[in-house]
Amino acid sequence: MDLIKSILVSASAMKAQGQRMEVIAENIANADSLGQVPGSDPYQRKVMTFRNILDRDLGVAMVRIGKIDMDRSEFPKRFEPGNPAANGDGYVLTPNVNSLVEMMDMREAQRSYEANLTMIETAKSMLVRTIDVIR
Repeated sequence: MDLIKSILVSASAMKAQGQRMEVIAENIANADSLGQVPGSDPYQRKVMTFRNILDRDLGVAMVRIGKIDMDRSEFPKRFEPGNPAANGDGYVLTPNVNSLVEMMDMREAQRSYEANLTMIETAKSMLVRTIDVIR
């Protein structure tokens, strides 16, 4: 039964990493989204946390999304006096998204997803071998 529990924990972690990849993809897609009018904020980067939730029926801690929040770092400024969103000094606020950081986060999420998938495949293989021995 412990193999089943480990499969369920890994599956919950895969789901959480999939949601993390969705947030990262949204950040990357909006890395150039500026405000539309002077003084308006551009796209604000989203960040998320994980948490463990005890599944009392199974007696194991499952991985869940803790919270998706906005990154509180400052918006970089770029000098573009012709942009409609430029302030009186000609500066436009740009999103606080660093595409390189997002790509590294995406790669980390992908590797974690793959590691959990490998864990599920290994546990499944062990279960199949155990059943074959019992026959």
